[in-house]
Amino acid sequence: MTSVRVPGFLPSTRGLHFPNAFPHVPNFTIDLPGGHSIPVGDAANGLCGGMAYTVRDLFEAGAVPPAVTTAPGSGPLFEYIAERLLESFDLPLGPATYLKLMHPRLPDGDLAILRGRAWRMIRVEWPAIRADLDRGRLSPLGLVKAKSRNPRDLGKNHQVLAWGYDLEGTRLTLRLYDPNYPDDDHVTMALDLAHPRRATPVTCSRGGTVWCFFRTGYRFKDPWPVLAALAR
Repeated sequence: MTSVRVPGFLPSTRGLHFPNAFPHVPNFTIDLPGGHSIPVGDAANGLCGGMAYTVRDLFEAGAVPPAVTTAPGSGPLFEYIAERLLESFDLPLGPATYLKLMHPRLPDGDLAILRGRAWRMIRVEWPAIRADLDRGRLSPLGLVKAKSRNPRDLGKNHQVLAWGYDLEGTRLTLRLYDPNYPDDDHVTMALDLAHPRRATPVTCSRGGTVWCFFRTGYRFKDPWPVLAALAR
């Protein structure tokens, strides 16, 4: 069996110590002339992508996560996570990947002229994820958790960080930092890589069904200014 871990990383020590359970507050506001503003989003719907990106930012910067155990509803840490959520979607084109992989007409296995979700996970995404982990880098993943053509269902999806893998023959187990389960070093996602043309179920230790996953386009952002603000 091949086992790889990102050196120095465990969710219990280098992840955020609070769950993805924010209060009902806007993700951010847009200021208007005359002192008015427009609230955008609802943090209670989840900021998982912002949390995953924040954790990778902190780890790459060599910074220890703040000792905060309750999800904030305001302040510099909240604002940073909300900004990183927006950036994790890679607007304007990023949501198109979710919508494509969510679409009910996309097969789980191949059709004669159409590659399915299994091919995407096994032949496209896994090599890129493995390259990250083999280089000692955390790998951010988008998890497709709904089959739907309705854009309103985008919020049913999820984002996590892969921090290691075990490969025994063709059986792959990815080890995950999941913002929904803080300080849990045992969250995993597994599948068999043997048949990329066939429907391939993904087994999750926590969090329910995953139909497909893909590596997202992370770019580093310096977290030290927000850490300095928290220390004041």
